[in-house]
Amino acid sequence: MIDFHSHVLPGIDDGSDSVATSLAMLAEMKAQGIEAVFATPHFYANRNNPARFLAKRDAAYESLCADGSLPLPVTLGAEVHFFTGIGKSEDIESLCLSGTKLLLLEMPFHEWTGRMLDEVEELIGRGILPVAAHLERYKGYVSKGMIAAFSDMDIYVQANAEWFLSFWDKKKAVSALKSGSVLFLGSDAHNMSSRAPNLGPALAYIEKSLGSEFVSDLSARQKSVIYG
Repeated sequence: MIDFHSHVLPGIDDGSDSVATSLAMLAEMKAQGIEAVFATPHFYANRNNPARFLAKRDAAYESLCADGSLPLPVTLGAEVHFFTGIGKSEDIESLCLSGTKLLLLEMPFHEWTGRMLDEVEELIGRGILPVAAHLERYKGYVSKGMIAAFSDMDIYVQANAEWFLSFWDKKKAVSALKSGSVLFLGSDAHNMSSRAPNLGPALAYIEKSLGSEFVSDLSARQKSVIYG
C-alpha cells in the first residue's frame, strides 16, 4: 500500500524537523507494511511561489538521501492549499505528484463557495486530476450540500488513517471506502510523536472489516490510477 499523504521531508513545513526524524518516520512506515510514500509538504500560494517551493522541496529531499538509500521509495508532491486563481495558475502542474497529473488539494476550513468549485472544475478541464485531501475533516466547517457537490465532481478522494482509527467514525470510514467514494489513504504523518505514521494500523482495521482481498484490490486500483 502507498502512503499518499505525508509530511516526511525534513525542515520544509510543520512536518519532520530533521533528517533523523524523517528516517525514523520512513522506517516506521516500512515496519507497518507500507510499500512507498508520497512526500506532500504544504504549499500556500500566499507564502510562497512554485519555483521557490520546488527548490526548497528538492533540497530537503537531497538532504534526506545524503546518507545513502532510504527505507522506502519516496515520490515528491505537494499538499496544495486552495487559493483564488488556482484554476488559471500557469505553474500549478509543477505541484502535481511527480510523473502524474494528480494534485493533492487541500480545501479551506470554512464554508466553500460555488466559485471555489468552479475553479476546481477549471483544473479538471486542463487535464489535472484533483485529489481531495482528508475530505472527512471538513465536517463542521462546510455544509453537507457543498461537500456533496464537491464529491460529485470528477475528483479523487484521499482519507487520513486517523479516520479509520476513530472510535466514533471508523465504521463510516470503512463504508466510504467500500462504496468507492474514497480511493487513496494517507497517514498525514508529521513526526514521531503527536502525528506519527499510522497507516499500518488503519489498514489492519480495514482488512479486518473488509477482508484481505479488498485491500489487495484497493492497492491495485490506486496503482492503476497513479502509474497507469
